[in-house]
Amino acid sequence: MKYTGIQTQKRVNNFKSILLLILFPCVILLLVWIFFQVIYGQFGDSYDYANNANVMFLETLPWVIGICLAWFLIAYFANTTIINMSTGSRPLERKDNKRIYNLVENLCIANNMSIPKINIIDDDSLNAFASGINKKTFTVTLSRGIINKLNDQELEGVIAHELTHIRNRDVKLLIVSIVFVGIFSFLTQMLFRSLLYGGHRRSGNNKGGGGAVVIIIALALAVIGYFITIMMRFTISRKREYMADAGSAEMTKNPLALASALRKISADSHIEAVTQKDVAQLFIDNPLKKGIAGLFSTHPPIEKRIKILEQF
Repeated sequence: MKYTGIQTQKRVNNFKSILLLILFPCVILLLVWIFFQVIYGQFGDSYDYANNANVMFLETLPWVIGICLAWFLIAYFANTTIINMSTGSRPLERKDNKRIYNLVENLCIANNMSIPKINIIDDDSLNAFASGINKKTFTVTLSRGIINKLNDQELEGVIAHELTHIRNRDVKLLIVSIVFVGIFSFLTQMLFRSLLYGGHRRSGNNKGGGGAVVIIIALALAVIGYFITIMMRFTISRKREYMADAGSAEMTKNPLALASALRKISADSHIEAVTQKDVAQLFIDNPLKKGIAGLFSTHPPIEKRIKILEQF
């Protein structure tokens, strides 16, 4: 595997974040333009349907930009609350587990890092993730199972892995990706329902199969939206997990401890509260069962990660 330095990883993640910020509104507007072109082309009363479609697109443009901007700002600044709700996590108080605070603080002090918030998920399965977009929101979240079932060295390796995600700015890129995928999913559903509803209404007055055409259009847009979400997931390179594993080995000087932890985690990583694929990509091991979907996972196979750690 080609070596990538920490600073290079940071630059790559920053570039991808900026690229997503630029491409996202462009793709949204393109889909809206296609939507009006198709609708006016199929059902427009005027021969100059393209001009009418463009006029409607320009009239709708401020609303689309405004709604997307408002959604993004709300999701971007409320990401901590959204992630907590999606994972069932809550703050872990120092008085409830001094052991975890000691492990996190020792690693942060030794590596000149700001100490993140610490959350817990009340689930007996073993998993963990890091989140946040700045020093005020950076958070390391651990399941109750991983706290209770790993020894100090193994748990230190897991925490160091998550701290590396924060240091490498992986978490910021992940949050941007999750926000954008959520918006795409919402808009795709809205377009699908509006086209489907419109098709049913028109099908009663159109015996030429107009309703069927609308349904096909709706399905096509839904497929386009789905593939856009997949492509956005692929901007999250699998290399980030190898980098975080290497960062953990560097911080703890004990790669075998993380390898042991990953082996235990892989046996029981399912978190019941997690149902969304995009939130699942935050975790050290995907909490949703893979199957065929593992081919499209943003995580490399955990067996390969263990093998590499054992070769350090």
